[in-house]
Amino acid sequence: MLPMRFTTIFKNRWWALLWAAGIVWFALDVAGTPEQPADGNAIAATDAAGDPIGNQDVENLAAIVANM
Repeated sequence: MLPMRFTTIFKNRWWALLWAAGIVWFALDVAGTPEQPADGNAIAATDAAGDPIGNQDVENLAAIVANM
């Protein structure tokens, strides 16, 4: 399937980097990038429940991180 064995690929760092770039390229082809809305606005960030994240949420998180 591949023109060379995996052991040959990882003997040289440049072949390994080229191989890894191919994997990333394949992943981008398969998954794609998110589409922007037609009105041009950026997609709003949401939490795990799907509710939009507000400024108060960001301030609470900043306070928690500052008190660590």
